[in-house]
Amino acid sequence: IIATANRAGVELSVMKAVDAANESQKRVLPGKIRRHFGDQLAGKTIAVWGLAFKPRTDDIREAPALTLLSDLSDAGANLRVHDPEAMANVKEYLAKTKPAAGARIAYCNNPYEALDGADALALVTEWPDYRNPDFEEMHRRMKSPPAVFDGRNIYEPAKMEEMGFAYFGIGRGRK
Repeated sequence: IIATANRAGVELSVMKAVDAANESQKRVLPGKIRRHFGDQLAGKTIAVWGLAFKPRTDDIREAPALTLLSDLSDAGANLRVHDPEAMANVKEYLAKTKPAAGARIAYCNNPYEALDGADALALVTEWPDYRNPDFEEMHRRMKSPPAVFDGRNIYEPAKMEEMGFAYFGIGRGRK
């Protein structure tokens, strides 16, 4: 809409402000991960659950996961990702736009495989598969102490901390 308005010479300042806010929001999760690890991401392994823009689709246009993958791979992190539908699209997109990032990414067959040896989990898209995981299995597969960065606020902070996870949600006033 903004591009069409620009071509027509129409100023859409409110739409531009919304677009800027949405772009800024995509940097919140990578920022929390960087702060947690003290910008020492080189060699860390981050699992990422959810690559699509929204659940039940393979659409990655404007997907926050693309920003996360780019930021973390640029910082030297290794990524283990899972998404029920969008992995092929992400792989193709990164091969065209950022081949170096693709070399740092392992595409996993299931969510738990993505957690193997991970220092942290970033939950980006709220697929139903991710809503009620086996938290004990998560804890076993991840390095200790495991950190969870919940970009969709689907987990209960107190419960996560009680189970031994360092938990970081979005806009909840906690960590």
